[in-house]
Amino acid sequence: QVQLVESGGGLVQPGGSLRLSCAASGSISRLFATGWHRQAPGKQREVVARITSGGSTNYADSVKGRFTISMDSAKNSVSLQMNSLKPEDTAVYYCNADVEAWEYGAYRRKSYWGQGTPVTVSS
Repeated sequence: QVQLVESGGGLVQPGGSLRLSCAASGSISRLFATGWHRQAPGKQREVVARITSGGSTNYADSVKGRFTISMDSAKNSVSLQMNSLKPEDTAVYYCNADVEAWEYGAYRRKSYWGQGTPVTVSS
């Protein structure tokens, strides 16, 4: 069973920085893409950033120039460096991974989610 474990969330003042990390465990044979999503209270979950195994990245317009996503395929991990944080970045951040893993007697490609880590930007 593939599991994603996030870490690094917390409380930070506006203008500050945080680094989120996510480690995937399980019988993973291939990591196709990973990303971070967030969900603020009363709002729908939205994509923040994604990165493919080839290194292609995409960012939400609201975080371009402030957030940087990186992936370590060898370690099946992804990180999100968040700088110049704003109060509107406050949300629960979820890690997502599109992987091929051994499950129920075969290699299967599925999307998995972490449990979420809260980020609060406030003075």
